[in-house]
Amino acid sequence: MIDSVIEKLKQLKLKTFADNITPALEMAEEKNWSCLQIIDYLAALELEKKEKNRVELRFKQSKLLVRPTIDQFDFNFHTSRKNQKNRIINLTDLEFIRRKKDIILIGNPGVGKSFLAKCIAYAATQASLKVLFTTAMDMINHLIAAEADHSLLKKLQYYKSPALLVVDEIGYLPLGTQGSNLFFQVISARHENSSTIITTNLPFAEWGKIFDSTTVATAIADRLVYNSEVLIMEGASYRKRKNQD
Repeated sequence: MIDSVIEKLKQLKLKTFADNITPALEMAEEKNWSCLQIIDYLAALELEKKEKNRVELRFKQSKLLVRPTIDQFDFNFHTSRKNQKNRIINLTDLEFIRRKKDIILIGNPGVGKSFLAKCIAYAATQASLKVLFTTAMDMINHLIAAEADHSLLKKLQYYKSPALLVVDEIGYLPLGTQGSNLFFQVISARHENSSTIITTNLPFAEWGKIFDSTTVATAIADRLVYNSEVLIMEGASYRKRKNQD
């Protein structure tokens, strides 16, 4: 009888329930559990396993590759970090995602922008939220390729759908006319619908260097700033110091 039940449970995709039913019945006999207590125990195991699988899937989908946490961030490295410690830590509670706010991290290379963005993104995956991490150039290259093979709408949906999109390294290379227009489409599609984190080495006043025109740069910045939190990261490169050490 037990083998038949286990097989049916596996067919129902209740593998954890099936794998634990025999030891659960033995435990129930020792503890004098009722039928409902046994079912409740096994159902809880199944739900716990499914949630773990869901969280792991979110991490894989995010393209993060690493699992950074905020406790690894050296807040004592520079006064800019110390002064913004509470603001930064508060971002990891992910309330800004529920409020569909954007985050813009501005600062020179090596000051910790990307690391913070990854910390927040990783925290979101652990909350079972759909997340995608990409560099600006990688996103634009994929969008340009999609436009060429007539799959642009599908690719735009790919960047629109996550609850949190992280676009890293904006400003290192100009995006050109086509890239600027495609970037604008992504930001417009997400505006007030989902949260976006931007890391950039350039202040807003210099975004004309990134995008094809001041008009496009202004339109993108206006949408990002409308409902956002802007953090200015100052100081010398933490990455250089680590390499020297």
